[in-house]
Amino acid sequence: MRTLARRIAALLLVPALLAGGAALAQDKKTLTLAVTLEPPHLDPTAGAAAAIDEIVYANVFEGLTRIDETGTVKPQLATKWEVSDDGKTYTFYLRPAAKFHDGKALDAAAVVFSMERAVAADSANAQKGLFEPIEKIEAKDSKTVVFHLKRPEGGFLFNLGWGDMVVVHPDTAATNKQKPVGTGPFKFVSWTTGDRVVLEKADARAQLDRVVFRFISDPQAMVSELQSGGVDAAPNLNAPEAFAQFRKDARFEAIVGTTEGETLLSINNARKPFDNVLVRHALAHAIDRKALVEAAMFSFGTPIGSHFAPHHPAYVDLTGTYPHDTAKAKALLKQAGAENLEVTIKLPPPAYARRGGEVIAAQLAEVGIKANLVPVEWAQWLDQVFKGGDFDLTIVSHTEPLDIGIYGRDKYYFAYNSDAFRALMTELAGTADQARRYDIFRKAQRLLAEDSPAIFLFELAKLGVWKKGVAGLWANSPVQANDVTAAYWK
Repeated sequence: MRTLARRIAALLLVPALLAGGAALAQDKKTLTLAVTLEPPHLDPTAGAAAAIDEIVYANVFEGLTRIDETGTVKPQLATKWEVSDDGKTYTFYLRPAAKFHDGKALDAAAVVFSMERAVAADSANAQKGLFEPIEKIEAKDSKTVVFHLKRPEGGFLFNLGWGDMVVVHPDTAATNKQKPVGTGPFKFVSWTTGDRVVLEKADARAQLDRVVFRFISDPQAMVSELQSGGVDAAPNLNAPEAFAQFRKDARFEAIVGTTEGETLLSINNARKPFDNVLVRHALAHAIDRKALVEAAMFSFGTPIGSHFAPHHPAYVDLTGTYPHDTAKAKALLKQAGAENLEVTIKLPPPAYARRGGEVIAAQLAEVGIKANLVPVEWAQWLDQVFKGGDFDLTIVSHTEPLDIGIYGRDKYYFAYNSDAFRALMTELAGTADQARRYDIFRKAQRLLAEDSPAIFLFELAKLGVWKKGVAGLWANSPVQANDVTAAYWK
């Protein structure tokens, strides 16, 4: 695997950075960021792609609450709230002067509309489960909204901070995909397909006049643009092989942070022979996570054994459940009658998937599994894999916060079906006590490790690189966001 790492580096590594190079004139009111993926659209309430929130979360759209860089729930459109003694009624008081970018006032009616739209039969919201505990919503007056829950929900305020639960206006909801209108500090100006999205200052909360998100999926191109000054920052550098160089360059800040990105070899549990747990266990034993992280990610990433972030207090280290053991993997495949297996792995554009696919294919070959690698663009992955379920295996990072509950969803793309797991999620939803919630999280992690509905690979690291003088960008990513609301030039 060290040889493969060197080969990847040789192919992708750009010329050495020129520390102390000539400074370029800098517009201190504009910030240009490089992002890997172009979103399919810009409505976070109507799509699962993280690339949507990476542009609009907190910048353009806002929810009643928000999640900050530390993962803490903070007020946003709601300045305060009250919770009934039984934990089933939440009363939110809206920010008095809040307005949408087209001048319309933010009122309780817009909140009610947004929530009812999300749960409607024709809703495209990717996180309908977040809304399930809600029994009724009412506008008490223009600036007060009341949520009545079916039962106490310990994570309700946190859930309201997801991008999927932002507030939209009835008049513009239908066109938010291409021309988003929110209440955030920045307003949408333009989207040049294949190139960039431009936002401009909407109110006094923004310290920058203009923010440009450029789509640069090629790792070498992203590094080159940073070097040349074409972009000011890469909040998630997609070229880990170049990160050490940026650390040595006095022109840049290079920071290793944490994410909520559980990177998986996702399995189509409904397709034979992957419906056989023995085959899934064989795959788990075939993968050497440490070698994978070293070769594909240049050692930036933390191996995991279940779907949970290592930095969370309820994390259980289950990486030893299926140690790398080619003999055990071969024996399990033989027991399952799945020797000489041939599989297809669909790989979306991010480097962790494309490079990780090469490493995993080599590891599977060692146990007699032939892996055919099929690169797909992000729109294809969403259509074929996420929506259509047309895949054997795929590599993807799930970057939503505390999203272990996806394994309890009906018709989710990896088709896992476990009454025991759903029972745990039902228990979790009805539990407000933190200690009890953490215990349920631990049970859920162990159950997933046992069933192996996916092969849990590693937690993504956040490799942030930006010019010296840029301040206010997040070092960590507790949610899938590039929050520029506090960004400025020193």
